[in-house]
Amino acid sequence: MKPLHLLYGKDGMELSVPDSADVLVAQDVPPVPRPDEAVPAALAAPIGSPPLAELVRRKKPRRVAITVSDITRPVPNRLFLPPMLKVLNDCGVPDSQIVIIIGTGMHRPSTPGERAQLVGPEVLARVEVIDHTAADAATLVRVSDSPPVSVCRRFAEADFRIVTGYIEAHFMAGFSGGRKGVCPALVDLATVQRFHGYETLSHPAADTGVLDGNPCHEIALAVARAVGVDFLFNVAITRDRRIAGIYCGDLVAAHEAGCRQVRDWTTADIDGPYDFVVTNGGGWPLDQTFYQTVKGMCTALPALHAGSTMLQVSACGEKLGSQAFTDLMMQWADHWQEFLRHIEAHRDRTDLDQWELQMQAKVLRVIGPEKLWFVSDGISQRVQMHIAVNPVLGRGGAAERAQRAVDDYMAAHPDARVCAIPEGPYTMLRVRS
Repeated sequence: MKPLHLLYGKDGMELSVPDSADVLVAQDVPPVPRPDEAVPAALAAPIGSPPLAELVRRKKPRRVAITVSDITRPVPNRLFLPPMLKVLNDCGVPDSQIVIIIGTGMHRPSTPGERAQLVGPEVLARVEVIDHTAADAATLVRVSDSPPVSVCRRFAEADFRIVTGYIEAHFMAGFSGGRKGVCPALVDLATVQRFHGYETLSHPAADTGVLDGNPCHEIALAVARAVGVDFLFNVAITRDRRIAGIYCGDLVAAHEAGCRQVRDWTTADIDGPYDFVVTNGGGWPLDQTFYQTVKGMCTALPALHAGSTMLQVSACGEKLGSQAFTDLMMQWADHWQEFLRHIEAHRDRTDLDQWELQMQAKVLRVIGPEKLWFVSDGISQRVQMHIAVNPVLGRGGAAERAQRAVDDYMAAHPDARVCAIPEGPYTMLRVRS
């Protein structure tokens, strides 16, 4: 056996896997050496766009809106927000005319502590920071009638709009970043429902690492263009969540440049599926809910065949996720095949958060719940029995139970082909042609 460190909560999980197991990891990309110099340099020499300072001086905005990702995304905002604000200040835009909007999408509001963590105490004291509130119609404004789209009013009515975020593989939209900083981050429920609708997610191109023909990508890009984005600032990050690359400038050109590099950095090639797959939910902050944990399951799909067993570990400190998702799982997860028939028959209506069970069902269709082994200390045993997984229960904490699951599987299948994905959803798998 050989040691393996899996992402799990804040501290990770140590396991031992067979010496013969393939450990599927992306490249170990170094961080940019001096982010305090790299960020201003990128702002002054963007991709497909004039420098940020030139754009601001040309437009002379009275109100500037900057979006940032919510607490579920480990974006190093503290490193790039101060240099960005300096450019705005130097161009005559004071802090009082700037708002930072946390792109919550349909996620819960941020807490005061999370706001300080997201932007840093200094920026929080200088600049107004608000949450997008998709459920409050008074905070939204219509930007399109066909199809109907409403977005955060403070963002849409700003004179200059900056979208930030980071680029990683995304199990629905191909890659995160770019247009996703507007849709779904800043839109209304109806637009989120269309972005995550049954037909959208049933499309074969709605998959990890795919942009061409991906309806999720196309919907989000159309919304972002309808609103108008003046400047994009995206990053790629290292394993320890430092800046590895900066892609700023034009909404499309900068994002596509980042996606190309992130694809090269994060792809692990495999020869075909495995009998036993060990993966995780991405560690903190991503694996704080079962809702987000589904990403790790789906990213591992290329490694699965009908006889595979997957061991998924995830901390789930905030349990399943939203109340809507919790209610949906309690109603449908024990009957996931009936759920798929139901949402197909009612494809003109998308219930809140139904898309995550639809994505989990892509894994269930391959291996079924009985072979989707799940380990978590954050969700009660009673609930784990009803979320379309096979919970690994019994004595000990999560690490002990996970190790016992590995040992039991190998004792029963000593010749099994095994792989481990230590970084879970952050590693894209590609089958060699």
